[in-house]
Amino acid sequence: MKNIFTYPLLLLVLVHCQTQKTPIGYETETLKINQLTEHTFQHITYLQTESFGKVACNGMIVIVDGEAIVFDTPNTDTESEELIQWIENELQCTIKAVVATHFHTDCLGGLNAFHTKNIPSYAYIKTLELAASNKSPIPQNGFTDPLELSIGSETVILDHLGEGHTLDNSIGYFPTDQVLFGGCLIKSLGAGKGNLEDANIAEWPETVSKLKAKYTKASTIIPGHGSVGDKALLDFTIALFSN
Repeated sequence: MKNIFTYPLLLLVLVHCQTQKTPIGYETETLKINQLTEHTFQHITYLQTESFGKVACNGMIVIVDGEAIVFDTPNTDTESEELIQWIENELQCTIKAVVATHFHTDCLGGLNAFHTKNIPSYAYIKTLELAASNKSPIPQNGFTDPLELSIGSETVILDHLGEGHTLDNSIGYFPTDQVLFGGCLIKSLGAGKGNLEDANIAEWPETVSKLKAKYTKASTIIPGHGSVGDKALLDFTIALFSN
């Protein structure tokens, strides 16, 4: 005799599996990706430095309607190729643009891999000048005023609010999910001051204060290095460089 509960129970299990959303992730020795919100991901690669040893470097991916925008490249073209392949194959997205948030290697070291794929690149206008003088890969498109890039039915915002980690450090903001990529302008909780070679320490707190006042709805903050957090990262960074 058939169990009358079999089919309803099976249907319930199927419905549960279809509606449950498991965060997408990826990890190898050279690249790690964490899903943060419905449309955003943190990508992590690693830079070997003389002063700080092996440093984990953050970037952001935004995806909407089969399109993606990447903020900051991995440190090398090989790592960028791995990231591009994952976005195209795993997420089934076309990369519409890549954004470099300042001229250091952990932001644009792997830029040529994107250019080889005919993916347009963007950065604050000063980043283009500094990358050229540093003999680094040069982003193709510069902005001075805040710039909105369309992605599917949504937009992301590129903005420069002042000097800090470098004179050209910019940020990216995705209003739909209230995610802000602060890059190296923002420190993770408990972090030290880090690389100050190109920094403007005097203006750094003021720049972050402007950022906090302008993007009041930002609830997820991605720093250039270290753990993702909330607005406490902004307050921590302001306090760190105010002393």
